[in-house]
Amino acid sequence: MKIYFAGPLFTEYERDYISKCAQVLRLNGIDPFVPHESPKVQIPGDQRSRPKRCFDNDFGGIYQAKAMLAILNGTEVDDGTASEIGIFYALLQSDPSRKGIVALHNDYRTNPNGEGKGINSFVLGCIQKVGVVVRTLDEAVEQLKTWKAELDVEALPETEATK
Repeated sequence: MKIYFAGPLFTEYERDYISKCAQVLRLNGIDPFVPHESPKVQIPGDQRSRPKRCFDNDFGGIYQAKAMLAILNGTEVDDGTASEIGIFYALLQSDPSRKGIVALHNDYRTNPNGEGKGINSFVLGCIQKVGVVVRTLDEAVEQLKTWKAELDVEALPETEATK
């Protein structure tokens, strides 16, 4: 199952964490599109701005995904991650083959007993409408594997799926 892996990618630590999580996903049969791992092909004569190239590349990953895993850690949800969540949510509304959004949130600074403010209510509502918020990568993997199994059953010919 193809998924889009959303999260902040601005520090070496963020990219390393997401890459390590992506490896765990791959070991569990889940195929994540990870923006910073995707090849950045330079096309001769390409006049698009850097933001346009970034959008086109990442939108392609979101569009092909059947589910999303989003990292919500930080004192606020990363603005790019929030945008990606919104885009996937909108695509899901018109495509029943998409499963949902799993949000990984294990930052004590923004949990109910933490020091900072909580997750933006609009972003949280969007996620909860079509998915779940989990506290561990293991929980995220289990939810994604459940959705993968559902997709696998849906892909079977009708006679096999109803046995």
